[in-house]
Amino acid sequence: MPPTASMPGLSRRFTGVASSVVRDLLALTQRPGVISFAGGLPAPELFDVEGAQAAFEEVFARAGRRALQYSTTEGDPRLRERIAELYLARGLPTVADQIVVTTGSQQGLSLLAQALVDPGDVVFVERPSYLAALQCFGLAGARLVSVPSAGDGIDIDALDALAAAHRPVALYTVPTFHNPTGRTLDRANRAALVDVAARHGFRVLEDDPYQQLRYSGEPMPPMPTLTDDPELVVCTGSLSKILAPGLRIGWVRTTPAIRAAVVVGKQAADLHTSTLDQAAAEAYLASGRLGPALDRACAEYRSRRDALLGGLPDALPAGSSWNRPDGGMFVWARLPDRLNATDYLPRALARDVAYVPGAPFFPTAPEPQTLRLSFTTYAPDQIREGTRRLAAAFAH
Repeated sequence: MPPTASMPGLSRRFTGVASSVVRDLLALTQRPGVISFAGGLPAPELFDVEGAQAAFEEVFARAGRRALQYSTTEGDPRLRERIAELYLARGLPTVADQIVVTTGSQQGLSLLAQALVDPGDVVFVERPSYLAALQCFGLAGARLVSVPSAGDGIDIDALDALAAAHRPVALYTVPTFHNPTGRTLDRANRAALVDVAARHGFRVLEDDPYQQLRYSGEPMPPMPTLTDDPELVVCTGSLSKILAPGLRIGWVRTTPAIRAAVVVGKQAADLHTSTLDQAAAEAYLASGRLGPALDRACAEYRSRRDALLGGLPDALPAGSSWNRPDGGMFVWARLPDRLNATDYLPRALARDVAYVPGAPFFPTAPEPQTLRLSFTTYAPDQIREGTRRLAAAFAH
């Protein structure tokens, strides 16, 4: 038998795109007894299981065979109407034709990267930024340029200068309860950001999966309301944090210029998102149960946030700092400059507690003293026990 010829290597697009440290940590923290502040997971005990079950039963009773059939790429028309109504309730007029339903908002980011980015194009990201978005744009061949912060917002002067120097095609932001930092851009910062994008001619990609998880403070406007240009801001959203991540229902609020490209990308990716799950999500939204379920979740998450914040002064080394987010899932902490959060992670895992080191969230020049802590998954008593374990891990 002749020798087998060597096989081609992997695509070059995977060079330099690392695996998600968060997903890798999830595998390490599945053993019983671990309290993990690492994953941004909603609390399963707060899922409205009865409401979801009733929604699926209604779908099977009303349209069982249709719900098991192929569907349109753009998504269930009734669900797209419901999603448009969510935007309208926030003061952003939206019609169903603007919505393309995706398999989680993560797929929406991938579709936007395909539609808007050619290899070598510059994409601006916040510093730090959502790790999976860095993967999406990296796989599309983007050159990522991080924009520095100023207080709790984006440094607008630095953004203006960077835009003049790099001519980006887009800026990606999580403006409300940011992942990983938990911060929220105020109205003035949002308006200034949109103004820079308009003057320099790049799109703003507003990823907003957490905005309904608010525990204090005032709601912020969607960025498309801050401009008259319908092409300037593209939005992505999700039901994962407010209904159930297992449904994998997200969307892109498209613009006329990009809608066709997003649809073609979706056709190539998976034809369409699950017909059954879309129909059940629409039935659930129509039932009126989301509002009360969100109220319950926000009340509980507020107490969990407060439990984590209350435990951090004793858990982290003297000289550490952290923020107090108004909502979402995350607290961002900074150890004294001499310490490296990654070095302490094995000590934490040995004590059955976990967090995510902050360094992977930076596309360049990581800050090793940072870490992200999620507070939504555990009840306050477990969170307090977790912070006691963290104190032992960081003890010298």
